[in-house]
Amino acid sequence: MTYGDQGIKVSVLCPQAVRTEMTRGHEEHVAAIDGMMEPGPVADACVQAIRDETFLVLPHPEVVQYMRNKTDDYDRWIRGMRKLNRRFNGSAT
Repeated sequence: MTYGDQGIKVSVLCPQAVRTEMTRGHEEHVAAIDGMMEPGPVADACVQAIRDETFLVLPHPEVVQYMRNKTDDYDRWIRGMRKLNRRFNGSAT
């Protein structure tokens, strides 16, 4: 906002899980619940976002709805995320 009129543009990449060395061994992690993306399609999404001057880059299509759910009711979202983490971490209830 501050420098946009001076031609400076920003895009923010928000993928879920991307198959890289950083995620090796974490294929069953909660972030990979919708599957891990390969780096190529994530890079393609970034390049397209820069071309389109899009601020938010969401390579996993499910993330848009997750964000809407989160902002609609933060308390519900927190409860749901805690439940999901308990399921993946093997904790009771």
